[in-house]
Amino acid sequence: MAVYTEVSDEALAAFLDEYDIGRAVAFRGIAEGVENSNFSLRTTSGDYILTLYEKRVDPAELPWFLGLMEHLAQRGITCPQPVRARDGQALRQLCGRHAAVTTFLPGVWPRRVRPEHCAPVGAALAALHLAGAGYAPTRPNALGPQGWAPLLARSLTAPAAVEALQPGLGGELRAALDGILAAWPAALPVGHIHADLFPDNVFFLDGRLSGLIDFYFAATDFLVYDVAICLNAWCFEPDLAFNVTKARAMLAAYAAARPLSAAELAALPVLCQGAAIRFALTRLFDWINTPAGAMVTRKDPLEYVRRLRFHLAAKDAGAYGL
Repeated sequence: MAVYTEVSDEALAAFLDEYDIGRAVAFRGIAEGVENSNFSLRTTSGDYILTLYEKRVDPAELPWFLGLMEHLAQRGITCPQPVRARDGQALRQLCGRHAAVTTFLPGVWPRRVRPEHCAPVGAALAALHLAGAGYAPTRPNALGPQGWAPLLARSLTAPAAVEALQPGLGGELRAALDGILAAWPAALPVGHIHADLFPDNVFFLDGRLSGLIDFYFAATDFLVYDVAICLNAWCFEPDLAFNVTKARAMLAAYAAARPLSAAELAALPVLCQGAAIRFALTRLFDWINTPAGAMVTRKDPLEYVRRLRFHLAAKDAGAYGL
């Protein structure tokens, strides 16, 4: 989440006139994250999130995301729900952007991941994958393997900025990407994945996982690739050492609901490499290209380069506690 587009009081009031959720009594930007413009909205009827869609989100795909959230909620996944205006539409225009209001989920995301967080995340991810099976529309993963080489090439058009982060970084990423793409599996179980289930997208309340948010990277892809993303996001310590206890807890809870096949387990190291380089590359691009003055938290791409190095050294799934 972030803020790229400012919304005036007058524009907000006119926008809310199309809904039956009351008038605004509190409104503030949310700076965390790197995608879209997000605002915490309190009206006379309750709390909501207002999102203006920016950057990588294709407006034509927004109905797919909103439909997926509705589908998942109907099957027991606690996630934000689109709020429809009086004309029945969930997707509208505000300040020259496509926009939507969604319900607010109570809870707090864990600023410091502890081992006890990881089993609930694994279980929730498996539940999401199983619940998504009945959602017929599909969406190719625009930030899957076919998108990584073009993304790296775009960053390397500013070689001085890349080298300023770390000497030799461009060459290291090129070599790693070549190896990952050569080893990428061709046939694993496919379904709808969250693709961005970082700690700031998972809420806990009273010690229990209370909901999942931010589905705007969701796509149809290898289910176990979503597991690899979570291993990257949840199982490294602040010093970037890999915590195998966290990984074991996450994988065991996931597999209890959706067992991983032998092929998925064999592919786990290269999928973790792919997940690491995907976030290294998007962070690198954003680090170089974030507009001056944007209310957005830039994230260090080198954190994911260091994760990538761990996965490149992993010989098999045993590196993840299996």
